[in-house]
Amino acid sequence: MLTPQLLEESRKLAAAFRITDGKGFRLDEHDPDDTAWFTRADKPAAQAALEASIQAISALQEKLYAQDHWGVLLVFQAMDGAGKDSVIRNVMSGVNPAGCHVTSFKAPSAEELDHDYLWRCNRALPERGRIGVFNRSYYEEVLVVKVHPELLTPQRVPRQRPNGAIWDERYRDLRNHERYLGSNGFVVRKFFLNLSRGEQKKRFLARIDDPDKNWKFHPADVRERQHWDEYMAAYESAIRETATAEAPWYVVPADNKWFTRLVVAAAIVDTLSALDPTYPTLPPGKLAELAECRKVLAAEDRDG
Repeated sequence: MLTPQLLEESRKLAAAFRITDGKGFRLDEHDPDDTAWFTRADKPAAQAALEASIQAISALQEKLYAQDHWGVLLVFQAMDGAGKDSVIRNVMSGVNPAGCHVTSFKAPSAEELDHDYLWRCNRALPERGRIGVFNRSYYEEVLVVKVHPELLTPQRVPRQRPNGAIWDERYRDLRNHERYLGSNGFVVRKFFLNLSRGEQKKRFLARIDDPDKNWKFHPADVRERQHWDEYMAAYESAIRETATAEAPWYVVPADNKWFTRLVVAAAIVDTLSALDPTYPTLPPGKLAELAECRKVLAAEDRDG
């Protein structure tokens, strides 16, 4: 149930990490270990707030689905080990699967490379009434591709551009794409799970040392770690260039998983509640049909 207190707390927590104007944004001003006004001793209360938020998300999503008016897209981006999978699994655990779809994007296939870079993501956009979750997204095109520009070659982009111009074009395209979605009733919210380099190392070592977690680790993760500074610069630029009031970024501290989940849940509660979804009201003719159906069902009881 979405109580006034939970709504107020969700709005306050979401606002603390929301970026609606990227001008002057600096990633080094955002602490991956931040827990806002919570302390480690507050973890039980934070867990209770998370559970209440999950229930509220479930109730709001049911109304969103029934109303069939808005669509919601949640985009998750992060370095390996930041916990995207676990955040999505935990925060969205109460949502009816019929009204939510998660898409994980890996390296593009040959078919996807034969299309524009937004094509594969557009195919997975949510329908009205549904929540779409992107585990990675079209932002890979200004993150991993920017760090590894050789990945542009198989994309076969035809026009030659001055150095750096392609990234400015892609930032513009992403802003326009999200503005287009918003004007058509599809709300976009983007989450960067801000993990520190030290915490990533701890999590990688845990995956290596625990046989049950070995499957999560890939040697390429260590190779990509060598490009840490380049990735941080790419994330900073992406957020600076594409954070808007219509499609904000949330720079979520990711060193403490319990707090990461709480912030993401708060942002989703804030977003869904602002849409104010309601159950549809049937017209008089439909209500009359329901009344007649009720009479038929009641008569079955008498006849039986």
